[in-house]
Amino acid sequence: MRHREVCLLIGRDGEVLWSDASDSAVSLPDSRARWEAVWRLREQLEEIAHSHPLGPLGFSPEDETTMEALLVALGRPVRFSVVAPEGTLVREHGQDRLRAEEPAWTAELRARSGMATA
Repeated sequence: MRHREVCLLIGRDGEVLWSDASDSAVSLPDSRARWEAVWRLREQLEEIAHSHPLGPLGFSPEDETTMEALLVALGRPVRFSVVAPEGTLVREHGQDRLRAEEPAWTAELRARSGMATA
């Protein structure tokens, strides 16, 4: 499988509520369908995760502006995660940390992104 960025909307108890994927290994262009899913699922939404299948393990400048827009639109905090080959970085309440234990959905995200497991 080729590498591509994938986005998952995660609900309570780590349930994958919705997903989509890019045709690119290095970008996940904005999508009306994704914004509509975020809005439709806003009450259940706990985390928005996406992959960087070629790295880096960090949020890009585009990620930063998207996360800011999402927080404003939702009017409440949500957790953001980026999954890369070497691990998972989480941003919660403005603080970044490496995730020591990865939830079950990271395996699905890695597989759909064409990544090996961490």
